[in-house]
This record gives sequence, C-alpha cells and structure tokens, in this order.
Amino acid sequence: MDLHSVMCVSDLARSLEWYGVFFGREADEVIGEEHLWQVGENAYIVLDARAVRSSRVGGSMVTFGVALSEFDEALERLGAHGVRHEPVETYSNGVRHVEALDPDGNSLSLAALP
Repeated sequence: MDLHSVMCVSDLARSLEWYGVFFGREADEVIGEEHLWQVGENAYIVLDARAVRSSRVGGSMVTFGVALSEFDEALERLGAHGVRHEPVETYSNGVRHVEALDPDGNSLSLAALP
C-alpha cells in the first residue's frame, strides 16, 4: 500500500522552508505544484498550496514513528532553526512524543520507542 498525505498550506515558500527544516532536507520530488518528501518506502508527505485546497489549510495531523536517535536529531535541528515545538512527553510505556505545528497549524508529531 502507498501513502500520500497532503498538507494544505497557505504560503508555499514559507512552508517549503519550514518543512525543509523539519525533514532536514529539501523536497525529494516536485510534481506540478506539489512538493513531496518521501518518509517511507512508499509513503510521502505532500505540500499543496493551490487555491483549490484553501478550505483545508491547517487541518492536517500526521505522526511519524522514528528511532530514538532520529527523534533527538530532529529536536536539535528544530531548535537550531528556531522552530518551536510542544514539550516532549514520555508516556508510561517509555514512548517519547513531541508535536510541532507548521506555520498554518498543521500538526506533525514524532514518536520514538525507548
């Protein structure tokens, strides 16, 4: 199964910068007006700032399961670029979780197993 999760945004240039920091790289692919980051073997996050998507801006939520080392690297990268995130939570089962909101309020979370 493939996954393409669309993040509707209002300002493509601003969002490209933010997502570049979040993922630590520029988009892996551009198809038409959509910018795609490959986040798994057959899984992509897609930025879409077209007017046809304007009513959906800010309403997306995605959680990524990552290794603990990736979790810590992401927090360092976000902090180094001034990207704010919620406080890190550690659940009773040891999972660490953090949520960051893009400039439009779309939620991108990271979750790492102990």
